[in-house]
Amino acid sequence: MTPVRWPHRKSAWIGVAALLLSAASATPVLARNPLKLPDTQYEPITWAMIEGWADDDHDSAFATYINSCKAILQGTPDSRPGQPMYGALFRVCQKAVAINPQKPGEARAFFEQNFRPVRISPLGTPDGFVTGYYEPIVDGMREQADGYDNPLYRKPASVSAGRSKKKKNRRQSLAGYDRAAIDDGALAGRNLEICWLKDPIDSFFIHIQGSVRVQLDDGRLMRLNYAAANGKPYYAVGRWLIDKGIIDKEEMSMDRIREWMERNPGEGRELRRRNKSYVFFRETHLPSNQEPIGAQGISLTPGRSIAVDHKLHTYGTPFFISAYLPIESLKPDIWFRRLMIAQDTGGAIVGPARADLYFGAGDEAASIAGRLRHDGRFVMLAPKELVPAADDETPLPRSRPPDLTSDGIAADSPEAAAAAKELAAKDDAKSEKPAKAVKSAKVTEKDDKKPAKTEKPAKKTEKKTEKKAADEKPPAKKPAKKADATADKTGKVAEKKSGKGAEDKKAAAKSKSNSDKSKTQTTSRHEPPT
Repeated sequence: MTPVRWPHRKSAWIGVAALLLSAASATPVLARNPLKLPDTQYEPITWAMIEGWADDDHDSAFATYINSCKAILQGTPDSRPGQPMYGALFRVCQKAVAINPQKPGEARAFFEQNFRPVRISPLGTPDGFVTGYYEPIVDGMREQADGYDNPLYRKPASVSAGRSKKKKNRRQSLAGYDRAAIDDGALAGRNLEICWLKDPIDSFFIHIQGSVRVQLDDGRLMRLNYAAANGKPYYAVGRWLIDKGIIDKEEMSMDRIREWMERNPGEGRELRRRNKSYVFFRETHLPSNQEPIGAQGISLTPGRSIAVDHKLHTYGTPFFISAYLPIESLKPDIWFRRLMIAQDTGGAIVGPARADLYFGAGDEAASIAGRLRHDGRFVMLAPKELVPAADDETPLPRSRPPDLTSDGIAADSPEAAAAAKELAAKDDAKSEKPAKAVKSAKVTEKDDKKPAKTEKPAKKTEKKTEKKAADEKPPAKKPAKKADATADKTGKVAEKKSGKGAEDKKAAAKSKSNSDKSKTQTTSRHEPPT
């Protein structure tokens, strides 16, 4: 099942090291280090290391990116204090809207000239996680009629009243009736019904996706988007079906859930009622040729728009995603390698490398989106001003021409020969002065057995040497104390490093546990993955 998608929802600095592990607090954006995310690992890479990058349709990605830029440029670079990523994207967008790529390769060149690729994943694992979502199309009526008994509600007045209060109070105001109570008629008679649907299963999945196209009986098309929710916890129906052994984990999809509910209407109704979360809608009046509005406030693009964790990432950030996905069949069959743009979010989309891929509207999009629950590799495109220069872009020092000496004199000239002769004379003069004998590092076994020959020193010098040797003879136990002290100090350092290593392993294990937990669940558009 795809993650719950709420349209119109409110909507990192990388270390120089090849792999930067971060265990920072869950602050959405850090002013000094905008790309530093909690429990996240990074690896700055080169464009050539991104498999599939050269084969992508960069013109299509650029068109989607421009849509995000139009939304970003409605503000100012300083309109979001403490969010350097937003300011950096603002300045890149100013360049983007000033160009109009026409020739092949121009759009790709723009991304490569203004961004640096950074591989990103949860701490302790190389992979992220991807799911898919879509916009349902169903039949419905404005007024209740025979066979149309399942309403979609607009938000109650009590919901809007809570908007002026703090978030905690607002959540309390939203947490009114749960799904079972509303299905039993708790909101009936309050004139909150927007339209009526035939199938209760359709209604359930519309709540999960967060938007819908309703084909009315008079031929008109009604467009609805998420407006609010009751604040109750989401229950993962897919997880329940897996735990009961009804559907295998490897075969779990939205289509399988629907099939089971259709074959078991009574049990299906009770299972849906376990999910206490309930969504309210609003009519958008969008034309039929326009995609639903995402959290960034712009229309989504099928195959290019993704939903991300808005607490960690900024809308308009490009991500190159690589995953082996079941696009044309029930099992993975195609490498999905595309540059995607963050334009939406959802309650189930949590983590640094977590994305929900938008596939469009209708049954085909629904079938594809409902099959996706797969690992994937994420490369975040970060504005260059926020990332240090890549190693391959660091300029090397100029090499000295081979035919010149360090003084700039040609090596084969008479001046160079005279200089070399003068230097050799100075070395001979130095060698005539008394000096200590130096034993060669490369000594044969035969040479080791021979006693070293030294010149006999003058008597006066010999006496002084013997006296000095007697005075400098150290006590026998002092080196041992020093060694003990060194060993003690080394032990403490090792103990300290060991403690730090344990902490790192603990953080990595925690991140891996959270990642594994997410992957065993059937995801929902608004709520944590099932």
